[in-house]
Amino acid sequence: MKLYIAEKPSLGRAIAAALPKPQFKENGYIRLANGDVVSWCVGHLLEQAEPHDYSPDFKRWQATQLPIVPDKWQLKVRKSAQQQLNVIKKLLKQADSVVHAGDPDREGQLLVDEVLAFCGVTGEKLANTQRLLINDLNLPAVKRALTQLKPNKEFVPLSTSALARSRADWLYGLNMTRAYTLQGQKAGYQGVLSVGRVQTPLLGLVVKRDKDIADFITKPFFQVIAELETQDKQQFSALWQPSAACLPWQDDAGRVLSKALAEKVQQKISGETGVISKLEHKDGKQAPPLPYNLSTLQIDAARRYGMTAQQVLDTCQQLYEKHKLITYPRSDNRYLPKDQLKQAPMVCQAIANNDSELTAVVASADMRLVSKAWNDARVEAHHAIIPTEKRQSVTQLSLAAQRLYQLIARQYMAQFYPAFCYSDTQVDVTLAGGCFIAKARTQIQAGWKSLYRRENENHQDTDKAEQALQQTALPKLQLGQQLVCVGSQMLEKQTKPAQAFNDASLLSAMTGISRYVTDATIRKILRDTDGLGTEATRAGIIELLFKRGFLRREGKNIHATQTGTALINALPVQAVLPDMTARWEAALNAICQRQQSYQGFMQPLVAQLTQLVTEAAFVLPSGLPMGQPARWKRKKPAVGKNGKTRSRRTSSDAGTAGKRN
Repeated sequence: MKLYIAEKPSLGRAIAAALPKPQFKENGYIRLANGDVVSWCVGHLLEQAEPHDYSPDFKRWQATQLPIVPDKWQLKVRKSAQQQLNVIKKLLKQADSVVHAGDPDREGQLLVDEVLAFCGVTGEKLANTQRLLINDLNLPAVKRALTQLKPNKEFVPLSTSALARSRADWLYGLNMTRAYTLQGQKAGYQGVLSVGRVQTPLLGLVVKRDKDIADFITKPFFQVIAELETQDKQQFSALWQPSAACLPWQDDAGRVLSKALAEKVQQKISGETGVISKLEHKDGKQAPPLPYNLSTLQIDAARRYGMTAQQVLDTCQQLYEKHKLITYPRSDNRYLPKDQLKQAPMVCQAIANNDSELTAVVASADMRLVSKAWNDARVEAHHAIIPTEKRQSVTQLSLAAQRLYQLIARQYMAQFYPAFCYSDTQVDVTLAGGCFIAKARTQIQAGWKSLYRRENENHQDTDKAEQALQQTALPKLQLGQQLVCVGSQMLEKQTKPAQAFNDASLLSAMTGISRYVTDATIRKILRDTDGLGTEATRAGIIELLFKRGFLRREGKNIHATQTGTALINALPVQAVLPDMTARWEAALNAICQRQQSYQGFMQPLVAQLTQLVTEAAFVLPSGLPMGQPARWKRKKPAVGKNGKTRSRRTSSDAGTAGKRN
């Protein structure tokens, strides 16, 4: 008997639908006509044991116990999962062979692997276990995946990386949370001060941004625009570029802070004749944007529709599991396997059928084009999020689902449009001894940008200085040509602080964490592989900080609360900056690539943790609100109609399990 173990019931049913009939539904599994069986987990059936499971003494939080580091790690069965684990355990004893069908990511690999280990699968049965990778729950896609099974042992590094992440988060979150909560109690605070490897640096980014905004002192700065005219009376604008002689009157960003200087320049150029000292023409092209991964989709949806990261993730899960209109949504990849080009015509036909707004987009597409998105070398366990071949009118979906489907479909269709082609012109004019620059971009071919024309037209609110540096057209000009300054403007502006974080910019900060890393070596390593958290966890981490009272919303903006600010101010720099978690992610990725060992990651981590906990005993947090704060509890698993537990992707109480924080 062959046993397929899916990650969740919806995936199990999709696998069974592609296998021999008739089928018989049993309690927790489906038996096939040929005797094989499809069963499933309901998210994680197992979880890290609590401290008190190792010793009853750990139930009471005491500084003298820290750090708590298990000699032998233990897993325990989730209370809600005991029945299903018993089903799988019994089936594993009967099975001659096993097919691992966890989700195609690091966590999905561990989820089933840990069940196999817990249930005692060893020897030849374990060595011969196969891996089924499914990104699309529709029948044709599942059937194709079933013909492409791989040895599960090829994915051991992926599972080891997930295991290291899970244990490291447990160690760090649990010990640091207990250490700082106990110190907070000494200062009169009665709540839990949760500290996590990902959540705390994220909170630190918000606290720092809030402080930068609060401390910012606005200053006026000045720009000068020259209105230039050719001999045949054609006019254009050029922006003054301060010379090195102006440095004493400029700030670090090169802005002129002296009004008198700007006025002097304006007076000096009026009526003067200038000459074109430099004239450059450059043709360029811009390839279509890659299809979405989860983070880029969340960022776009936040910018366009004000959707939170969690709303995007939840809606995508419905589009994937319930409606089967998109592929696996928790993907961190933006590329597609070349083999998927075979399905492209059917996918495009489905898009045209499903969304009337995209019918013309599909009709104008050139299916002969192969964009840079089709790249086998860049595809790993999963690929970019794209529409499936399923036909179903989006009018039957919620507004949020319609919007996300359209975003995903439009980004996919862009792959079958030519590049955006343009010609850039820059003109340098020497006028009264100063340099004035004008730029223009002329469109040669709209290409894929025609799909987004309406959005581009809605963002034409640029100021006069920006218009001078990026005009749509310039007169026909020649090097050495003389021009007359027929008018001028002096613009007075105010320096502005950085904008407060919102959902889009906070997600962007998480995916581009190298911008905030202080260590130049780490920053260089992370430029292509960076990320605070993972695609599957970022939304949950942001929501967790709100739930724990560390973040608050003010309109669309996100700010730290008094508690969140006080916690960050009390923590050591290495716990607040993203450098540490960036190193973790780099190391975890190295484990996936067989470039680092589990012990090579864990041993230095435990040594660093011991030092951090020791230092915590000498810190007394200040600025915490007094009194009993609102209590937050560990989130209970949310069980859908199909019995799927949706808790495995969210962060749990750092003071107990320390998962994904």
